[in-house]
Amino acid sequence: MLLAGCATADLAPPADLPSALRAPSNQRLITQARAVGVQIYLCQADAQRPEQFDWVLKAPEAQLTDRSGRAIIRHSAGPTWEAQDGSAVVGEVVARDAGPDPMAIPWLLLRAKSTSGHGLLSGTQSIQRLHTIGGKAPAGGCSALLAGAEARVQYSADYLFYGVRSR
Repeated sequence: MLLAGCATADLAPPADLPSALRAPSNQRLITQARAVGVQIYLCQADAQRPEQFDWVLKAPEAQLTDRSGRAIIRHSAGPTWEAQDGSAVVGEVVARDAGPDPMAIPWLLLRAKSTSGHGLLSGTQSIQRLHTIGGKAPAGGCSALLAGAEARVQYSADYLFYGVRSR
């Protein structure tokens, strides 16, 4: 009985969560994982001002692990998360918060646009990206001479996956 209570306590939203990033109240936390990887940026011309070049996010590339350090989910472009069991979710940003670290990518709330497979991620409806470290686009250095160049910026974050509460 005591162990079951501890397991439930482990799957609680963090206390430092900004209100704009809360998952809908009819959803419960189904899994959480720590991501370590890179945000990949591409140097390209601005669509409105072709003479100006900026670093634009191409894709994330990260491995998510459970609390024991076991790899359980791969994160890639889409944004997409694919679990070891083949289940997957594609997300879409619905809210963002700058987070406490101005040198890190923002905290996010995403909704599931689609899911596939049967397993860990198949019931996902919302995803939070929290406690980010690093990952921001390089400051400057993008020019016509570097057009098409990639920059791989290290980052880490916590990802929390939510699904519908069962009655």
